[in-house]
Amino acid sequence: MRDRRGVRDARRAQEFGGFVAGAAGRLLHTATLLTAEAPDANPRARRLLTRALAHTYAHWDHPRGEDPYDRARGHLATHYAHEIWHRSRPQGPLAALSPRERLVLVLRLFEGLADEQTATLLGLPAEQVRALCDRATAAVLHPPPGAVPRAGGPLLRRLQP
Repeated sequence: MRDRRGVRDARRAQEFGGFVAGAAGRLLHTATLLTAEAPDANPRARRLLTRALAHTYAHWDHPRGEDPYDRARGHLATHYAHEIWHRSRPQGPLAALSPRERLVLVLRLFEGLADEQTATLLGLPAEQVRALCDRATAAVLHPPPGAVPRAGGPLLRRLQP
């Protein structure tokens, strides 16, 4: 009995380690975009990613037909949406966006989710997701004078995978 459990735990750890090796970089980039931190100084994004990966690992043996990346991304977005990270002022081109606009923009443009998938993940109507994405895209492409420095084209290219 003990040997079977040890083998199962070792297999679980190995599978999860492989998943983290393949997905952690992209998930960290997503978290960094959400928190609007600099890529080389992103402690809030790292905490957000750690929580999402811990939750994914805790539910690793409960497949429910889900892709582990989708599950981790979902937890990342959910944790971000619930906590919104008001503790410090975000920097960079996405800092001018509201947390909800930033979340929708990152999920839609960087993660490539459809309006309906994003709406389901966030518990919003698809029309509201489309409106938030349009407003966020317009704000990034055409910021008001004196706001965040213009980074329209290069920023959107960085958001695309």
